[in-house]
Order: sequence, then C-alpha cells, then structure tokens
Amino acid sequence: MDISSCFGAAAKTFIIAEIGGNHNKSISLAKEMIDIAADAGADAAKFQIYSSQTLYSTKDDTSNCYDGTALSELIKGVETPRDWLPELADYCKKRGILFFATPFDMAAVDELDAVSELFKIASFEIVDLPLIRKTASKKKPMIIATGLANMGEIEDAVIACREQGNDDIVLLQCASCYPASPYIMNLRAMETMRSAFGLPVGLSDHTLGIHISVAAVAMGASVIEKHFTLDRTMTGPDHSFAIEPDELREMVRQIREVEAALGDGFKRGPTSEEMEAFNVARRSLHAVAAIPKGTRITGGMLISKRPGYGVRPKYIDWVIGRRTAVDISADSWITLDMLD
Repeated sequence: MDISSCFGAAAKTFIIAEIGGNHNKSISLAKEMIDIAADAGADAAKFQIYSSQTLYSTKDDTSNCYDGTALSELIKGVETPRDWLPELADYCKKRGILFFATPFDMAAVDELDAVSELFKIASFEIVDLPLIRKTASKKKPMIIATGLANMGEIEDAVIACREQGNDDIVLLQCASCYPASPYIMNLRAMETMRSAFGLPVGLSDHTLGIHISVAAVAMGASVIEKHFTLDRTMTGPDHSFAIEPDELREMVRQIREVEAALGDGFKRGPTSEEMEAFNVARRSLHAVAAIPKGTRITGGMLISKRPGYGVRPKYIDWVIGRRTAVDISADSWITLDMLD
C-alpha cells in the first residue's frame, strides 16, 4: 500500500469510522457497524486491540473513570477479542472497506500484521517508542495521533519510525478529552506539523458533532478519524461522544462536498455552469438613446448595462469616435458588427 496514493495532497480525504470498543463485545454488532461505515462511504473501519491485563496496572486506584467501574473491569468489558481479527478483516474486505486497528501491546502488532494493511498509534502511546519501532518495522503505513504530545515527543515518534526505514507516516492533530471542547482543538497545529516534518496530517476528532471534522478538511486534513456508535445512549465509555449513523453519513457527504469545493486553486475564468450568469449578469456597452447609422459615437451616447452580450465596458475608449454601421435602437447592446 502506497501511503502517497491514499494520504497525499492529491488524494481524497481518508475517512476512518472508529468503532473501537463500541461493539460492546458483540461480533454481530461489530459487523453491523462495519455495514454502516461502508454504506456511509467511509474509507476504513477501525478497531482497537488491547487487553485489560496489559493496559492498566491493577494497582491503579483512579478507577472511577466510568460509571464507578474499575479500569481493569471496564477494559475487559469492551476489549476486542483477538480471535475476531481474521473474521472482521474478511468481512470488511467483502464490504469494500479497509480494516485496520490500533495495537496497544507488542502481541497485537504481530496479530494485526497478518490482517491489516496499516497501523494506528493512539495518542497515549506516542511515548512508547519500543511499541512504535516494532509497529514501524512491519513497513506498513503509520497513522500517529498526537494528543497530549509536544513537538519534541512527536519528533521522537517520527524518528523511531524512520529508524526502521518507514517514512509512510500521517500525523493526526488530536485533543485527548472525551468529548473535546472545540476551543482546545487547535486545528492550525496540522499545518505546523506538516511544515515541521514534511508529512501528511489530519485530525482525530473527539468533539461533539461533525463540523470540526469538516472544517479540518477545508484546512487541508488528509485523514479524518471519528468515533461512531449505533446509539449514544448505549452503555460503554466511548458511546456518549461518538456520532450516530445518520451523522456519519452526513459527515462523509459534507467532507466530499468540501473536497470538491476546494478545487485546484487555478483561476481560469467561468465554468460551464457559470456561463449563463457570465452572459446575462456581466455588463456591456449599451446605447443611451437611438443612434442613427453613420453617427460618430460620443461618450454620452453610451452606458454600461447588463447583459454582457455587447462590447465590454473596458473597451469604451476604443468605441468612442467610431461611426455606426447600422441604426442602433435605444437600450440595445452594442456589438462590433454595429461599428465601422
């Protein structure tokens, strides 16, 4: 997979429908969400591969992070079973949508390497350079979220990838709050990272709604990642800030329209769709009153009016002083064949 073809400046925005743990440990629900993502027009359905035993220490007593549930129990309830991976990847392939996931431990890197064409490094893992090196060593594209990270930490992660001979990297701006306030999103950091590292950039968006993601595309995001759920009222830590199916469809639609609206930046004059306005609404020179044949035209005989079927107003000095070759009725636009 060539990252430049998917994430380069000329490519369409790569839209990731983040399922994460919102399948609530039901493979039928996971497949239903893949169907929704594919039907919405997303480019990829993404999961997260972690285990309660390797993600948090059982000694961590900051455990009331969700509904009073201890972290280890919370993670156990939403972790994606690893024996699902081949089946999920195969189902995504059948639905014509890319499958990939975020590895949170070394074993997950190897397990995903067998079924995934690219990798995502989560914001919280950006300082785990051994994990990043192992993931990058698989020589597959790397999407790295940068929530919480300063430029030095981002540089460390980029260097870790490049040390493994892997420069297929996309950096995602991210605010690691769930949900995130629009006021901390700092979308302009995308351009800072693009300039600093010479890499494609995008947004991992945890805000409510879809407008921040759409705005990021207008600012040059190559990748948009957005959590989604079947229903925000479902039980689980990531449902409440995720978008629902109708919102996912609308986000994809708006992103594609914004892409089309961006164009290529070249000002080439009217498009075919604008030609009616070009002819009707632009101005041309008209006769203030009837002008008989053979009359030498003066400035007082002319007025600039719509439509633009006649001589353009910028040529008025060329028209003044010429004689009329025909009778010109009042309010008629003046064309070249009316003049000697």
